[in-house]
Amino acid sequence: MTEFLGLFDSPTPPTMDGNHGPSWWRDVQSQQWRAYAGALASPGPGWTALTPLNRIEGASPSEAAAFHYVVETDIPPHAEADFNAWYDTEHLPGLARVPGTVLARRYRRDTGGPRYIACYDIQAPEVLERPEWLAIRHTPWSARVRPLFLNTRRLMHARVPPALT
Repeated sequence: MTEFLGLFDSPTPPTMDGNHGPSWWRDVQSQQWRAYAGALASPGPGWTALTPLNRIEGASPSEAAAFHYVVETDIPPHAEADFNAWYDTEHLPGLARVPGTVLARRYRRDTGGPRYIACYDIQAPEVLERPEWLAIRHTPWSARVRPLFLNTRRLMHARVPPALT
């Protein structure tokens, strides 16, 4: 099933009809707005098709996620199988198990780039500093795969209250 990612650069929240997903996120360092939505008949400008790859409930599923951490990257074709195996069997599940992680997801962009997107709904940015999070980032498999990342972007977004969208 295709999902959609909406990316908008604007000093104010995008005006939407309410059918474009439950949550809007704003980059904490820019004016970029981000949202995810299920199947859209006609998503319109600013929306990119995504293929969902993995979704894992986090260690804190009943907590509110005030932040959304995103890692976008490309990977050379010769390393893609190892990269996907690493993300799906070690990295994403490991980060999902960290207290303060509400939800972990992975997508592949159907067009454009970076091609791969991993996103983590978290309670606070400090979750990324927890010993459990850091341990998962520094495994031998991580040390083999991460140097192959290309065009990598790491972004922190804050949840936008529904009244503002």
